[in-house]
Amino acid sequence: MEDIYAQRGYGARQVGFGEKPGLVVVDFQRGFTDPAFPMGASGMVQTAVDNTTRLMRAAKAAGVPVIACVIQFDSKAAAPHWKVDPVLDLVAGSEACALDPRIAAEEPDVVLTKTAPSIFFGTPAGAILTRERVDTVIVTGCITSGCVRASIIDAFSLGFRVQVPEDCVGDHDQVAHDQNLADVGRRYADITTADAVISAIEHWRTRNDKG
Repeated sequence: MEDIYAQRGYGARQVGFGEKPGLVVVDFQRGFTDPAFPMGASGMVQTAVDNTTRLMRAAKAAGVPVIACVIQFDSKAAAPHWKVDPVLDLVAGSEACALDPRIAAEEPDVVLTKTAPSIFFGTPAGAILTRERVDTVIVTGCITSGCVRASIIDAFSLGFRVQVPEDCVGDHDQVAHDQNLADVGRRYADITTADAVISAIEHWRTRNDKG
């Protein structure tokens, strides 16, 4: 069946890369990546973490800024009105709030904490990327239908070009993952892959080295 959105002009062009990329890593913390925790059993998220570590390695080698975040609260009373009970257990200092060891081992340039879905809401992420003259934000992390989607929309709203490697984000459910990527891909971002983004970063680094 022909895509009604495409008929009406959605997804008509690619956003592309601009002058400088930056990488954000959303909520790859043990509460979402460690099967010992209620939200940590997604195989899709495990794959996304592994691909993101490759991407982080390439980004760091090229001088692309990398910002990671975790979601946590000073106490349950400090949390917004989440409808997801395990999220309310993400209290500062708990093991669930620690970065996944694979992400921590790649040494993000900045690690922020947040209490809302988007990495940009109530944090200095946008200001840091602007200071670094970033105009293209690569969004990785979990969960695709939640905090990743919110971060994509905020990055777009802040005026960044947005790239989303589909194998570097993960959800609990494949259908939700696919539908949300298709939707943001119609409106706000290019949906790509880890390998394609790594190639783009290498091209950016080579171009800068020649300059």
